[in-house]
Amino acid sequence: MIKRDYDKRYLLGGAIACSQADGGFREGGKGISTQDLRYLNPAWTPEQIEEKHQKDPFSKKEYDTALKSDGTKYYPFRRGIDFYHHYKEDIKLFAELGLQIFRTSISWSRIFPNGDDAVPNEEGIEYYRDMFSECHKYGIKVFATMVHYDIPVNLVEKYGGWKNRKIIKFFERYVTVLYKRLGDLVDFWLPFNEINAAKFSPWDGVCLIPGEEENMDQKIFQCLHHQFLCSARAVQLGRKLVPGKPVGAMIARFTTYPATSKPEDNLQAIQDDQYSNWFYLDVLARGYYPEYMKRYFDKINVHIHFESGDAELLKSGTVGFVSFSYYFSQVSTNEANWEKTAGNLIMTKKNPYLKESEWGWQIDPIGLRFTLNQIYDRYHLPIIVAENGLGAHDVLTEDHKVHDDYRIAYLKAHIDQLDEAVKDGVDLIAYTMWGIIDIVSCGPLTMDKRYGVIYVDLDNAGNGTGKRYKKDSFYWYKNRIKQHKKTNFNK
Repeated sequence: MIKRDYDKRYLLGGAIACSQADGGFREGGKGISTQDLRYLNPAWTPEQIEEKHQKDPFSKKEYDTALKSDGTKYYPFRRGIDFYHHYKEDIKLFAELGLQIFRTSISWSRIFPNGDDAVPNEEGIEYYRDMFSECHKYGIKVFATMVHYDIPVNLVEKYGGWKNRKIIKFFERYVTVLYKRLGDLVDFWLPFNEINAAKFSPWDGVCLIPGEEENMDQKIFQCLHHQFLCSARAVQLGRKLVPGKPVGAMIARFTTYPATSKPEDNLQAIQDDQYSNWFYLDVLARGYYPEYMKRYFDKINVHIHFESGDAELLKSGTVGFVSFSYYFSQVSTNEANWEKTAGNLIMTKKNPYLKESEWGWQIDPIGLRFTLNQIYDRYHLPIIVAENGLGAHDVLTEDHKVHDDYRIAYLKAHIDQLDEAVKDGVDLIAYTMWGIIDIVSCGPLTMDKRYGVIYVDLDNAGNGTGKRYKKDSFYWYKNRIKQHKKTNFNK
């Protein structure tokens, strides 16, 4: 009889993105970035905000207007939560919480303000050195994303952004500086956040404006090809410049079940998985374009332009771990009238057996275990759950408390499934809860969709004290991490 000692020494942590948290617009030598252009009128009603998010997330008019403005009133990402000036006190809170790992992103436009600069911006480098050093002071590991939807606007204006292969060389220069100047302080590297966002949120993913491109699918997948090559180059450089520091891949995971036992629904589930999720990880983890995409590309009239050496680069630059964001699951069916609901980046088909969050995202803790098993079985690489959390309207009481039992229940149910997945045999590195501190929400651009266990006193217009307050979930997560360390790290 085989007896197994299950290794539950995965790290429990939290995550944010620089564009949603930092603020510090134009400070410290930072150039303007693509996420700095996204617009929100704080006077809009919740219904108007949701309509903007779902129907017209980014337009050419918005782009042109934002380029002419240096203001922050209508651009929440330019304000964030002012993490740029408050990172020391925030990281001290993370240490009190007991975080073992902190995921954040690096702003390309802080390191190279224009993207094509000959030399990096020293103030930007020092900001990240100081911030990452602060993490290590408290024993918190650093998980750094190189591009979290955020590139210097000049690369779009001057070269067309990801459409132009020249961006590969600029990215290589950026990555080389990151490795050489910050490599001693970063424990895990991720070239691209949710790389499949390109298909579902083109401005975020590949800086393309919907309605402004002929054959949008062709442009999206050619841009993605350039990102795949950048990722492979980052892996190669990482092996040389920061050996022993893993470089990984990440998708937004759209976990999919067949809606019924009908063969058609089961086939649809396989195809939805292939086209929405597996394609991206197959290229980055296996090193080649999977066969099933040939028929799909023919169907949507896409022809990927390969240059000499591309195939070899993809093959030699496969990642050392895989990661994903997980917020919901969905069902697959070809029935046209199947009820739909909201989800991360996409509208999904509703599962009648699941409850939903306030924003319509279906809550499925078991789906996290399901996903971990699927991904590990497919790639047999270590895994990081890079994002998972609950967006909700939180109420700050007069005595500065937030009673978020709903978030505690959500986190407990999902973290419990991590242990089950480990027992299943999954090699899990870490779990970084999304929005560990309240930040500007990426989809609606608001503060009132809050994820954190730390409340930030700011509203959608940026008004408020900016003070930080511990929610009930802070104390719950602190105790969970404490018990996790005691049980699994004191062997």
